[in-house]
Amino acid sequence: MAEILMKDILELLNHRFGCSLADPTLSTAARTGISNRTAVEVMARHASCRNYTDEPVSPELIELACALAFAAPTKSDLQQRDIIVIEDKTKRDRINQLMRHDWIANAPVFLVFCANNRRQTLLHEWRHIPFANDHLDALFNASVDAGIVLANFVVAAQALGLGCCPLSALRFHLDEINELLELPDRVFPVAGMTVGWPNTETEISLRLPLDITLHKDVYRETELKRRIDEYDSRRDAIQPMSGQRFAAEYGEVENYGWSEDKVRQYSKPERADFGRYIKAKRFNLE
Repeated sequence: MAEILMKDILELLNHRFGCSLADPTLSTAARTGISNRTAVEVMARHASCRNYTDEPVSPELIELACALAFAAPTKSDLQQRDIIVIEDKTKRDRINQLMRHDWIANAPVFLVFCANNRRQTLLHEWRHIPFANDHLDALFNASVDAGIVLANFVVAAQALGLGCCPLSALRFHLDEINELLELPDRVFPVAGMTVGWPNTETEISLRLPLDITLHKDVYRETELKRRIDEYDSRRDAIQPMSGQRFAAEYGEVENYGWSEDKVRQYSKPERADFGRYIKAKRFNLE
């Protein structure tokens, strides 16, 4: 079953991308996943993975997952998103040092998802036609495209039996990452991604109730504070926070829930230099 399905998948992707993807050597977990798990189940079971086995992940399997990710929708067929696979040991070691977590250093694979408005501007230059959309929407479109591909990659990787974890913390080190990856103007990192074979069962994170985030006809905030308080209580009972942020400054509270944690997190500046970095990449933010 898995062999037949993989053949079909490769045919579809080779048609889409005009290439000849190598048939990856799949682990037992990957074969079981492809044979038995639907996309709906994969999405329902999503959980970030930060604990990987020592088993390597073949380049062919990573290429397959990336191809599946690039099959995602893209704004106006502009395709303003790229993935960089970090294979160079020196570059990977430096990224590991910047990220400062053993679980990142121990991940078999590290990817960087990038937004790319450069190709579009080059097309205008080559065809001597003005680029009339040099404004904030260009940045937004490329960023969303990269985010969609990132989400598609997560689903694809998990369907193949892999575990992964997106890392926006990469943007704490924009200038160094920019130099390390030799990113030209109008190309910038959106997030990193660790990938590997899960070493332990991953835990499904609780999300806000649908009656908070799913709206009908108009945006509503009916009894929002009460519903968030209820979510805090439910999450604390099932998945309590591992610690209280900035306890020395804000003190420790008895009911430390999701909302308290997010407020404390964003009480301190994070990546406040992003606008400066983006302007230096020649994006117009008007």
